[in-house]
Amino acid sequence: SCCSPHWEAVVSTQSTGIVKSLGTTLSKDPNNLSGKNSFKATSVVNNKMVGIRAAEKGVIMTTKSKGKLVETRMCRGSRRTLKAIKAATTGSFYRPDLTDTAVRRASALIRSQKSKGAAKRRSRKPKN
Repeated sequence: SCCSPHWEAVVSTQSTGIVKSLGTTLSKDPNNLSGKNSFKATSVVNNKMVGIRAAEKGVIMTTKSKGKLVETRMCRGSRRTLKAIKAATTGSFYRPDLTDTAVRRASALIRSQKSKGAAKRRSRKPKN
């Protein structure tokens, strides 16, 4: 076969990490930003990958360096976090194709962590 043995396990129709939905094959891999089950998107076999997940406050960016996963916690404000993600992907020529998806995922996670202000009750003017 043309691909690595790891990829064979990922492509297998019996794999536990695969979900078929509305004619699309999706992946449950936590470091797969797009969710598509494809060689380009999977983190198992690629030398370079980017994963974004929620931390207690902020997000954790996972990258691969020399075959090992490196986790970086980013929690110093949304603009600084998004700038750091862009710098780590496009700025250092490390998977620039994943920059937009990583920024979108991080933005959604940061937005979900913001506390929604208590609904203000409007006081009506009393009728005379």
